[in-house]
Amino acid sequence: MKRRLLFGERMLLGDGTEPFNAVIPFRLRGTFALKDIQQALAQIQQKHPWLRALIAHDDKNIPWFDVPENPISIPVRIIVRQGEDQWQEESRREWNTLFDPKKLPLIRFVWIKGEDVSEMLFAFHHCLCDGGSAMAFLYEFLKVLDNPKADIGIESPILGIEDVVPANILNSRKQKLKARFIGRLAATAIKVIPTGKKSIDRQNDYLISWKIDETVSQQLISYCKANGATVNTFLSAALLQAFKKVKGTGAFNKVSCPVDIRRFATQIKNDHIFAFGLMIVVSANEKLSFIENLHAMQASVERKTSKLDPYITMMVMESGHDALNNFTKLLKNGKSSNDCMFSNLGRIQIPHEYKEFSVDTIFSPSVIGPLGNTTTLVVSTYRGKMDFSFVGSEGYLPYTDALAIRDEVMKIIKTQLEYIAVS
Repeated sequence: MKRRLLFGERMLLGDGTEPFNAVIPFRLRGTFALKDIQQALAQIQQKHPWLRALIAHDDKNIPWFDVPENPISIPVRIIVRQGEDQWQEESRREWNTLFDPKKLPLIRFVWIKGEDVSEMLFAFHHCLCDGGSAMAFLYEFLKVLDNPKADIGIESPILGIEDVVPANILNSRKQKLKARFIGRLAATAIKVIPTGKKSIDRQNDYLISWKIDETVSQQLISYCKANGATVNTFLSAALLQAFKKVKGTGAFNKVSCPVDIRRFATQIKNDHIFAFGLMIVVSANEKLSFIENLHAMQASVERKTSKLDPYITMMVMESGHDALNNFTKLLKNGKSSNDCMFSNLGRIQIPHEYKEFSVDTIFSPSVIGPLGNTTTLVVSTYRGKMDFSFVGSEGYLPYTDALAIRDEVMKIIKTQLEYIAVS
């Protein structure tokens, strides 16, 4: 089984010389045997063909996912557990460790082995899948780790754009011309946008991890409901205000927010291994109060989201493979124009208690790559607690500024919850 990488996947893969890796860490309470972990990994590989895939290039140097007849197991690295925060160090190590996709799968596993408590990490190349897909195979892994006889099914994988875009749109002459025209226009624009001769020196990468307890998490959800806004929009507003406070005139007043394509393209199932996403950009109005901004931003988010069209977007991108190098160069060498990428995975629907072990926590995923500004905040909620992973690089956002932004975001949350409690 094989398929050609889509435009977005090729962009994330790059030329293979720079990592673009995501990590999902989680903490389990219980005792485990290596053979059981390997068996569970083999079972999720058996379900998902692309978790077995290598990368092969054709005679035009186009990369393909290629599943070998004799699958190669997901590599497992074991280290002795020495502390609660060791997973952060290992996450940073995994960000910067290249995959060898011609010889090994685009996913690996780290076991920080303790006597009764272990942290485990899935690390995968971002071209393989997004956070939503990763949560699906994490759910499956835990299920079969607890019970090897559990049925997790077999994925019918996406084999190309024709498995996502409905035939009546994909084969429409009008839609094809539209996609081609937009693609050519974008490709021409990309060529003339000035870029630097080399990319910004990222310097040291860092991860800042923290949680909000159940009470405050629930209060924040209630606050957002009362104000007709999503938690996503609230946190975007808080981030923008925090960046403005810390960076002053150096802030861009722009946060990029990925939107799950599965909301619009129902052909992509929750357990599909798939990396393509949609994006909107949100900004704040400095003249408005926080609450006024929240309402204005929510209206803007809904307006922008309603205009998203995954099918035309994919068709446009697939028409632009010849512009890939220019686009990648623009992302790498162009000036940064946004403060942060912000993604909220929402509530993680994974059980806490299993027969053989319990899940103490699932930390929010982290991801870092070479395509421009690395500053990223990922939020998720597990067992009622919001968990934050704030990733950045000194060359884009100094660590001390990132800590100040974290503190300011928490201050804004506290202030707003106090405000609604009083009123």
